[in-house]
Amino acid sequence: MAPNLFFSILLPLFFLAASSMAALVQQSPLLKYHNGTLLRGTVTVNLIWYGKFTAVQRSIIVDFLHSLNSPKLAAPSAASWWRTTEKYGGGASKVVVGKQFLDENCSLGKSLKHSNIVYLAARGGHSAGVINAVLTANDVAVNGFCMSRCGTHGSARGAARFAYAWVGDSETQCPGYCAWPFHQPAYGPQAPPLVAPNGDVGADGMVINLAAVLAGAVTNPFNNGYFQGPVTAPLEAVTACTGVFGSGAYPGYAGTVLTDKSSGGSYNAHGVNGRRYLLPAMWDPQTSQCATLV
Repeated sequence: MAPNLFFSILLPLFFLAASSMAALVQQSPLLKYHNGTLLRGTVTVNLIWYGKFTAVQRSIIVDFLHSLNSPKLAAPSAASWWRTTEKYGGGASKVVVGKQFLDENCSLGKSLKHSNIVYLAARGGHSAGVINAVLTANDVAVNGFCMSRCGTHGSARGAARFAYAWVGDSETQCPGYCAWPFHQPAYGPQAPPLVAPNGDVGADGMVINLAAVLAGAVTNPFNNGYFQGPVTAPLEAVTACTGVFGSGAYPGYAGTVLTDKSSGGSYNAHGVNGRRYLLPAMWDPQTSQCATLV
């Protein structure tokens, strides 16, 4: 099966350029809609765990997905963050966790190409209204990971066209790139790192990048939804706001966020089971601004 054009969550090493780009976007019209299909209504996220993850790591990420559809959470919440996607032409309003596949022995090896990611994603099936998310462990190398991207989303054809996403655990490979702001940045403006809200730099960093690719996958699943700029390097719902997590953000500074008094963890969203998450700002098409929760 041949993959469609895919979109990358670029590394935070582009702090200066990305933040400047975000500022430019804030002065421009809405992300343009290119008249394509969006993922609306209920979206099922199937998870393909590639490599060894601890039970705690898996629960951090699964709880995040459950949090996107939990109306009873205290404000600010992951659910209120996700509701911004509804402003994109009536996009996804409900996320449910579907099947989970464990490949702890790394059946394709520990050095993957993009075609391997698509192959693994296909294990989740080829249904409409589904995103098959491949999550790679901290000892798995993926082509371009830590060099040009922290995650991707795209689409491919099997029995039917399906959407997929990929995010890697960067804790041992490039935490200063893909797990910022929970680690000192690789270069650029230096500020003390924030404390990961769930105590796991790798998993909490994955949540940030998973949030970004899922928002992109529902608002621009097939390369003809909402985006701005060239189709080969588009700005999407979250990537239009790279590096922004709270009000007052600037290059190297994530913005004003909340701090858990007991753990010292930094967060801006409540989740299920007492979880707290740090979620990236999302472009609000109604206000033409990067919307933050705090």
